[in-house]
Amino acid sequence: MTEEVSPGSQGASRLWAWLLAPHDIAGLVALRVLLGALIAVSSARFLAYGWVDELFVKQRFHFTYFGMGWVPALPAPWMHAVFGVLGVLGLCLALGLFYRPVVALLFITFAYVQFVDVTNYLNHYYLVNLLLGLLCFLPAHRAFSLDVWRNPALRQEQVPAAYTYLLRFQVGVVYVYAGLAKLTPDWLLHAQPLHIWLSARTGLPLVGPLLDERWVAYAAAWSGFLFDTTIVAFLLVRRLRPFAYVVVLGFHAATSALFPIGMFPAIMVTAALVFFEPSWPRRLLGRRDERPALPGPRAVPGWKAHVALGAAGVYGLLQFALPLRTHLYGGNVLWHEQGMRFSWRVMAREKNGSVTFMVRDPRTGREWHVPPGQYLTRLQEREMSVQPDLILQLARHIARDFEAKGHGAVEVRADARVSLNGRPAEIFLDPEVDLAREEDGLAPKRWIRPAPEAPPVRLRPARSVVARAGDAS
Repeated sequence: MTEEVSPGSQGASRLWAWLLAPHDIAGLVALRVLLGALIAVSSARFLAYGWVDELFVKQRFHFTYFGMGWVPALPAPWMHAVFGVLGVLGLCLALGLFYRPVVALLFITFAYVQFVDVTNYLNHYYLVNLLLGLLCFLPAHRAFSLDVWRNPALRQEQVPAAYTYLLRFQVGVVYVYAGLAKLTPDWLLHAQPLHIWLSARTGLPLVGPLLDERWVAYAAAWSGFLFDTTIVAFLLVRRLRPFAYVVVLGFHAATSALFPIGMFPAIMVTAALVFFEPSWPRRLLGRRDERPALPGPRAVPGWKAHVALGAAGVYGLLQFALPLRTHLYGGNVLWHEQGMRFSWRVMAREKNGSVTFMVRDPRTGREWHVPPGQYLTRLQEREMSVQPDLILQLARHIARDFEAKGHGAVEVRADARVSLNGRPAEIFLDPEVDLAREEDGLAPKRWIRPAPEAPPVRLRPARSVVARAGDAS
């Protein structure tokens, strides 16, 4: 008498068979090597070009993430040492040396660098941190590594397919949400902010004279939208994958040539490799596949597999939901910025602002006009002037500073005006709100004025406007 198997059990068995199917470890190793090399190169660039001093040391005041105000900013010698450590750890990751402690330290150190000052946030730094976090749980050192050379017993030629799927999901989230962020009238109907950025690059050789043409901006806007929203689908189709990757190379090469976006193209070109068959590095090197087959997955995976699957599911749900949180606030996120970070809105807006703080002593009626430059570097001021939570942080700092100087509890208001995607500057915040009494948090900030409804106008920007316009921020 045969025992009947329920459809649910069959479905679970098929799911586990799909997740635990053996995949070549070579693709995972390639990600480890390339990501480590990119981190090492990026750290060297920060030290060589003086960016450590510019972005982390010269500041008299540091903007912090909500709930992360306890993270200290280190003085010059130690901050330089942090980037030196990042470079060494990146090399160790690429070589697969002391992998487990190295990748954990790299994740923590890289995260620390991001937490020091919010004005340095860029989407590709966030992506690197996520990939490092995932590598903490993946055995990317068990082949082609110094760890295996030191201890051959570590050698492993195959890994569960779930590792590949998790990495593909993470990279896919970046592209899809970056594409959805462009599904706006400004981007598709007015080709903004691309027209602002491109018309400021007319000095480039050969293509420069074309970049002020309106049709070029529209072609670039629609190409960017279609690329981001469809490239993952093409990369997932085996026959189309090589051609899709050529498009990835061309797209990121073009954006790198046109905009100052640092390591972002290299990181995305590297990350997109996870869509290839995991054995691609062996084929590229012309090596034969002599790997022994792994035994098939057990009919009933153990509790560790179930815990790992549950943790991966929670992580995936978080990555899916986090970019959507801005819809809880309503309005235009490019204006009010609530939910903007960690949502993959890559190159979605050109925003410029100016802020003057008005400080008033309620006991004497005395008033002061305080420019942000008294507390911030130029880069910090540029970033702060268009982000309400940063304006609030500085306003509260100014209040504490005045109190420390013997003025007692003062009121701090902001005259903030912002231009979004070429529109005329509009009042950004309620000028009657005492920001010194407001608390930061996840609740909607009612003192942010509504976004302007008029379409953007065509403006020719000064060249300095696009200094960071291409940043994936």
